[in-house]
Amino acid sequence: MSKALRVITSQPAQPYPVEGSACVELGERIRRLQAEAEQLAREHIGAFTASLVQTQHLAQEIALGGEAYPAGVRDIARRLAEESQAKAQMLEAILTRR
Repeated sequence: MSKALRVITSQPAQPYPVEGSACVELGERIRRLQAEAEQLAREHIGAFTASLVQTQHLAQEIALGGEAYPAGVRDIARRLAEESQAKAQMLEAILTRR
């Protein structure tokens, strides 16, 4: 029967990162970057929502613009105004749940 092999390393194995170690610092950096990415995503969604609200207002003006606009354009604008408002409200509801 042969002898069991032993692995010898130059540094003792540590089961958990020690405070101040490179692993802990990297983990903190990852958490900060993730938080920053989430904040930027919220800002981007806010800009998107504002754009939808602006689209809704413009479409509503055209829909109510009377005979100056062709009937087909007014109809598309009316539907777009309704859809834009609904989508903006959905986005705001999703953001409040997070």
